[in-house]
Amino acid sequence: MKICVCVKHVPDTAATIKIDGETGFKDSEIKFVVNPYDEYGVEEAVKLKEKNGGEVVIVTVGKPEAAATIRSALAMGADRAILVTTDSQFLDASLTAKALRSAMEKDGLPDLIFTGKGSVDTESFQTQYRLAHSLGIPVVNEVSTLSVDGKKAVAELEVGGGDKQVIEMGLPCVIGATKGLNEPRYPKFPDIMKAKKKKIDEMTLADLGLDASAQGVTLEKLEPVPERTGAKMIEGSVEEQVTELIRILKQDEKVL
Repeated sequence: MKICVCVKHVPDTAATIKIDGETGFKDSEIKFVVNPYDEYGVEEAVKLKEKNGGEVVIVTVGKPEAAATIRSALAMGADRAILVTTDSQFLDASLTAKALRSAMEKDGLPDLIFTGKGSVDTESFQTQYRLAHSLGIPVVNEVSTLSVDGKKAVAELEVGGGDKQVIEMGLPCVIGATKGLNEPRYPKFPDIMKAKKKKIDEMTLADLGLDASAQGVTLEKLEPVPERTGAKMIEGSVEEQVTELIRILKQDEKVL
């Protein structure tokens, strides 16, 4: 069984992001990691390989520096990787999905594709759906339990209020992994050293016949989150507090 795992190179959630210009940030000053939700996909893929045999391929679209992040995924037990390089810090989900699909087609389509449920930077939550649609295969996101038997996958996901939904799909399909699916392993030193020798095939968007400027969504401006102001206490009876709160929301904050 051949399994591809889509891994994104993202800033550490604890990093302090400094905006650079109108639409970028200083990425040379922060630490990048494997998108945390993608780690669940990597772990599940490696577990399936250990059980059934086969190959796990990491597929990433990102800047050349993403190779360091890919090595972390390889250290978890993946066999090799494909990196589609771009100079852009931000690619919309549509172009990212096209790049992932084209890279997989060039390498040979897999039996199963994992992604994380979403990325912790842009949080568009669209890539897995666009990828599956472009390939004409089923997709299910936020999967917390999965079983794969032959040409069939059975996925369980929470749908709110404690309720769960079970979906049965034929392979190939796309699985969006989330917390609870497994516990990602922490690579040991020998695994980290082995990962340095594993193959990463690099190609550009142009190599895949894609235009980096052909994005459906254009980023116009980045702004830092405003600092929180001090809390304002509202006194009086419950009726007076509610009346004053509504006045503040309408007249001062203008959110109603």
